[in-house]
Parts: sequence; C-alpha cells; structure tokens
Amino acid sequence: MIAQPARGLKRWLLLALAVTSLAVGAAGLVIPGLPTTEFVLLAAWAAARSSPQLHAWIAGHRLFGPLLEHWQRGRLPRKAKWAATCTMGLAALAMPLGISHRPSLAIGLACMAAVLLWLWLRPEPEER
Repeated sequence: MIAQPARGLKRWLLLALAVTSLAVGAAGLVIPGLPTTEFVLLAAWAAARSSPQLHAWIAGHRLFGPLLEHWQRGRLPRKAKWAATCTMGLAALAMPLGISHRPSLAIGLACMAAVLLWLWLRPEPEER
C-alpha cells in the first residue's frame, strides 16, 4: 500500500530525487563500478512518496521491477550478490591507492566486510 503523496515543495523535491536516482541507477547498468540497486531502491522510495505513476512505472519495468520486487520480499538474487561482491572487491583493492590513513582504510574495509556478510546472509528468491 502506497501512502498519500507529499504535497507542495516536499513533493517536488522527492520527485526530483526519484528522477535523479533513477537516472543514476540506469547509468549504473552500463558504467562499471556505478551501483544500480541502491539508486533504483532510492528512486522507488522517493517516487512512492511523490508520484504514484512513476512508482508504478518503476515497479512494472522489465529491469527495475524484479529488483524492487525481490527487495520488498527480503530476497536478493545470487547474481546481485556476486555483482556487489566483485564491485566491493575492486573498490577494496583500489582503496589503498586513495587512502593513506591506515585507521580510515581499516574502517572502510571493515564496513565493506560487514555489508558483504549481511548481503550473503540474505535469502535468495526461489527458482521458478
């Protein structure tokens, strides 16, 4: 059930966030290292609060819809888990090049490890 859309300036700001997030998420489909899932989820959240039509379009989209459906059911496909793992692995390899402060590097790597642990503990969708 989608809540009543916001009104006034709040609605327009949420709509701008939804459209911008969706555009970045779509770019993430073709730009390596740019995440898609997070931006599509943010777009769906903002669209649900600003534009029921945009939210319905995202939910019905052939690429974004299944991703949103899996997330809402608390399930993550193995392909998404591996994509996130590989992306984080590449980022972890590159981090020492940009972060010379060892404690900051350790915190960043620990955060990545925690996210990966959480990610791999999520259930996967049933096979159809």
